[in-house]
Parts: sequence; structure tokens; C-alpha cells
Amino acid sequence: MFLLGFRILAGAQSDTLVLRNDTSYLEGTSLELVKAKKIHSPHKASFYAAILPGMGQIYNKKYWKLPLVYGGIVATGYAIHFNSKYYSKYKSAYRDWIIQDPGNKSYLEFLPPGWTEAKLYQNASWFESALDDKKQYYRRYRDLSYFIMAGVYMLQIVDAAVDAHFYNFSISDDLSMRISPTIMEPSPVVETVGVGMQLNFKF
Repeated sequence: MFLLGFRILAGAQSDTLVLRNDTSYLEGTSLELVKAKKIHSPHKASFYAAILPGMGQIYNKKYWKLPLVYGGIVATGYAIHFNSKYYSKYKSAYRDWIIQDPGNKSYLEFLPPGWTEAKLYQNASWFESALDDKKQYYRRYRDLSYFIMAGVYMLQIVDAAVDAHFYNFSISDDLSMRISPTIMEPSPVVETVGVGMQLNFKF
């Protein structure tokens, strides 16, 4: 019969976990303490982050990430506002130029310095093309800003979920492992002698 035994050394305390067939036995309290720990839920972290950006990071106690989350949101929000504003202006100017309504000449705002209306009509084709190009430029970057905003929102949800998964996972700088063969002596738990493998962790 082959038995597999694990011995974990942590400071002065030694716990032994013996696996026999499909039954686990525990001598000591380390595993019980791990089970007793409150589980940090990735689902909760994701749910909180989806409700309000940054809440997932607060749940994970990663407060230093809040400026990054809200900095990204503010920056993309400003980009959306800026590009939307000028898209609307150039859209109105282009429309007024096409319609040629004497009462609506918003396109005059975008005349190059030193140009008069007379010179404008001498270069009508160029001016119309310039207005359309600017309108398309700001529309494209407005749409891109919306995509970036959605990306920031999704990224902070993923970040909260990943942090929650690793919340209780910590490794000491002094962690070491040694594998060595061992002979399993008869005991009240193990009734037969067998050959096993011993994993020693020191942290």
C-alpha cells in the first residue's frame, strides 16, 4: 500500500496531513484555521465594481487604485465632452454652409485669419471640404472616447475580480520547499507501514 504524507513546517509548529485512499486526516489546527477564514468573494468584488466604479477596489482594500480608476474616467469624460462640443460646432457650420441660409452663418466662426466672405466664396470648395473633414475628425474621436470609457469601466471590473481571487494568497520572501522520501510508521490513523514522500515548506 502506497501512502502519501505531507509535513508542513511553519516556525516551531508542525502539522501533518496524511492521505489514505479518499479520506483526509488532520493532526493540528492549521487547515481548520484556513477553513475558518472569511472567504473573499470575487463575485462580490465584480458586482460592486459594476454598480459603481471603484467599489470593487475598495472591497479589496486596494485604495491606491482609486485615483487610477477615477483619473481614467475623468480623462475620458473630458475627451468625450471636448470632441462632442467641436463635432456639434462643425456639424452646424457644415450644414449652414450647405444650406446657405443668410440668417445662419455659423461657419464664419471657422474662417482662417484674415479671410473675408469674398475670399471665402473664392475658395468655396476647399472650405466645404475643410469643414467636412473637421466634422468627421471630431466625430471619430468622440466615438473613440466612448470606447475608451467603456474599456476603463470593464477593466476596473476585471481588476477587482482578479484582486479578489488573490486576496488571501500571500507568499513569504523566506518560502522554501524540500522533497524527501519517508517511511510511514504504524499509528492509530495509519495501520500499515508504507513508503511516502515528504514535502517540507518553511515560511
